Amino acid sequence: MSGYSQFSLLTQRRFLPYFTVQALGAFNDNVYRQAIIGLLIFLGASTEDRALYAIVAPAIFILPYFLFSAIAGQIAEKLEKQRLIVITTTMEIVIMSLAAVGFLLQNLPVLLVALFCTGVQSTLFGPVKYSVLPAILKPEELTGGNGLVEMGTSISILCGMIAGGMIFQVAGAHGPQAAAIAIVLLAVLGNVLSRMIPRMDAGAPDLKVHWNPIPESLAVLRMAKQQLAVRNAILGVSWFWFFGTLLTSQLPTYAQLHLGGPADSATLYVFALALFSIGTGVGSLLCEKLSGRTVEIGLVPVGAFGMSAFLLDLYFARPGLAPVGGLDLAQFLRQPGSARLIVDLLGIGLFTGIFVVPLFALIQSRTHASQMARVFAALNIQNSGFIVLAALAGLALQRGLGWSSPQMFLALAIANAVVAIWIFTIVPEFLMRFLSWLLVRTLYRLRLHGIEKNVPDEGPALIVCNHVSYMDALILAATIPRPVRFVMYYRIFNIPVMSWIFRTAKAIPIAGAKEDPELMRRAFEEIDAALAAGEIVGIFPEGALTKDGEIAAFKSGVEKILERRPVPVVPMALKGMWTSMWSRRDTRLGRMRVPRRFRAHVEVMAGEPMDGATATADVLEARVRALRGDAA
Repeated sequence: MSGYSQFSLLTQRRFLPYFTVQALGAFNDNVYRQAIIGLLIFLGASTEDRALYAIVAPAIFILPYFLFSAIAGQIAEKLEKQRLIVITTTMEIVIMSLAAVGFLLQNLPVLLVALFCTGVQSTLFGPVKYSVLPAILKPEELTGGNGLVEMGTSISILCGMIAGGMIFQVAGAHGPQAAAIAIVLLAVLGNVLSRMIPRMDAGAPDLKVHWNPIPESLAVLRMAKQQLAVRNAILGVSWFWFFGTLLTSQLPTYAQLHLGGPADSATLYVFALALFSIGTGVGSLLCEKLSGRTVEIGLVPVGAFGMSAFLLDLYFARPGLAPVGGLDLAQFLRQPGSARLIVDLLGIGLFTGIFVVPLFALIQSRTHASQMARVFAALNIQNSGFIVLAALAGLALQRGLGWSSPQMFLALAIANAVVAIWIFTIVPEFLMRFLSWLLVRTLYRLRLHGIEKNVPDEGPALIVCNHVSYMDALILAATIPRPVRFVMYYRIFNIPVMSWIFRTAKAIPIAGAKEDPELMRRAFEEIDAALAAGEIVGIFPEGALTKDGEIAAFKSGVEKILERRPVPVVPMALKGMWTSMWSRRDTRLGRMRVPRRFRAHVEVMAGEPMDGATATADVLEARVRALRGDAA
């Protein structure tokens, strides 16, 4: 696993054509929208007319998301996904052909009609874009795959804006013809590549599509709220769009007044946008490395507070006007303080990527396949509302109250921290995962063996592992792609601070039959209910922490669990934890020792699943011993 790279997905047919199609779609949309601005300049439109278009065009594009997202979600659920992607890219060819006519005739109404149709096509493609990933990726690939998609989208949008803005500059008098040819060719290329995407089963082929958008929009929004973590992950993604919309809407003014760019050039604006977009792409890619190839929502608080920290520093770096105006890019780079501004813009984007990618992965991992597209349709409806709200908030604060761009950045940084704290308060799992992620990644360097291959991607399973330290459950939770319900001794469960983490993770406390028979009975009932619901349950069959570093005899409780529900059993072993300050080594006087090595190497091994109907405590103990011995 140490040699794995998420970029290997780009060499595989199950991912590469899809990745390219969605990136081309984002690229072409922005080429088209920027080319319309280029045409307005080409036709000699006034500054007021261009400002009016800048307000009207986003509204025209986003309106279909409100009107048709619920219907699009149902269609995406009912149809085979590769077929739907081909349909949407075919629609793009037709729409861009209409837009090409608008460019050739230099007719703005035709271009705006085509822009609305582009919004309709994007609305239909939206639920497929992210709901398709769980069908083509393994659970441990979700974070890396989402990181690549988010990186591809942010870079494609940036490049599309640059390319669309340059068409009329490069082609000159032939700008309308060049724009028409470019958007149609890009649409045709996307359609050709879409036919290379492997076929994928429909999420709900028997679903009856209801065409009334209002009740269906309400229905999908209710569906998205069924799970608290998913509901608030959707809220987090929508906040990402609010944050990004408000931030990027201020960049043109900020670049001119506070970076010192000339009024007749967008060079510094594009540079600032590029820094933010590149940072977002890099942050998205980093999620795979930081998460250890799991859906690690503990990264969400890291991203949220990093966004606020860099945005605050951007305010303090230059709260007033630029000391010198009319600067080109080279002149700006030579100005005092420019390096700090660049780092801040990159940092905001980087932590934005770290914030949003785990949220997408969480929605995908916690949503049933038969509801996935409709949940993402609900996400698109809510995102659209937050985008509109951000645009209105920007107008109100800037024109109504006269706030400058740095003042709006300051307010956004504070609001982002408040919203993040609120989300983490109502969904403690986010903060719990952050604390456990921070502990595990700070104290240890993990080496994983066999987890991707042997832990089942879906369905119930029982994890059995040797018990070395108080950190064992957190380490296993950090390395297994799916959520695990751990069974743990009630005294460990009740350790201050750690208890809050265990409760939030829905761990199951247990006691011996002589200590508390009723607690033991409830524990076995809860274990069986979790397995019946298709969850993974983790147990430490030794029943207590090892006192000498060796594996003690497995108790019969594991057999009792399997006798009642014979699910697959995955043997796992931990190595390297005995020298940890959280083990019982050298604690004869009740003191925890300082570990000999900070960030010590810890190995986590997983063996092949065993049949629960035939697995016994002795056999499982032997398998765990063998795993630990093989690693040694």
